[in-house]
Amino acid sequence: IPELSNPSVCMKDPQRVQEILQSMVKAGSNTVQVITDFDMTLTRFAYNGKRCPTSHNILENSNLITSDCKEKLTELLNIYYPIEIDTSRSAEEKLPLMVEWWTKAHELLVEQKIRKDLLATAVRESDAMLREGFKRFFDCLNQQNIPLLIFSAGIGDILEEVIRQAGIFHRNVKVISNYMDFDESGVLRAFKGELIHIYNKREGALLNTDHFQDLRTRPNVVLLGDSLGDLHMADGVQDLKNILKIGFLNDKVEDRKQAYLDSYDIVLAKDETLDVPNLLKYIS
Repeated sequence: IPELSNPSVCMKDPQRVQEILQSMVKAGSNTVQVITDFDMTLTRFAYNGKRCPTSHNILENSNLITSDCKEKLTELLNIYYPIEIDTSRSAEEKLPLMVEWWTKAHELLVEQKIRKDLLATAVRESDAMLREGFKRFFDCLNQQNIPLLIFSAGIGDILEEVIRQAGIFHRNVKVISNYMDFDESGVLRAFKGELIHIYNKREGALLNTDHFQDLRTRPNVVLLGDSLGDLHMADGVQDLKNILKIGFLNDKVEDRKQAYLDSYDIVLAKDETLDVPNLLKYIS
């Protein structure tokens, strides 16, 4: 497979990857579902050496929030982001701290009384960028009727707007994320439901078993993520047969490479494209 001989592609067990792919090709596209993270997985990590915004950043960089609020959000980032990517701490240890971070950030955003009708403009004016090859990826899955679940710790309203503006919000796409709750005049008053963050995607997957129940006839999963927490996004899938895990290693490559190789079948180091996920075109 030519796509796998790209220098950014690392595999601990290439033989196993070939076997999974062959098994999926044999079973056919009607047995496949795709489960993917959004920020820094479907979107780029960087472009021309400059970091690209996550769905939270789109809001934070917009003029919908005050400079005072931006400062407070940056302070939170400086405290909690190093914890999030610290490989010496366990997920259990990080969990309460991540909840603390997300909760504080959401509280700050709620105080800003953000208006729903201005979100589209904030996205349009942002530097949000999907990875190269995104259109081919979304269109191919839609044509083959392969369900695409986007599972994100970001902000669902913003993320949906990004894919809507890119013209790829097809009927096979479902999103599980943190959604804003607006009052009757369209002003943000809270966030809905259970908080989804980077280290509790497992609970999120189990809470959304209805979605996975509907897809019981699709036991072959292709999973895309950029953090070790993303590996749990498929935990709600019953009767799982094969899972091909593709991980984007965007940052601190040397420090984290081994942990990623131990967890993901294919690791894409500093790869800003969807060339490897576009392998799905071979499954028909």
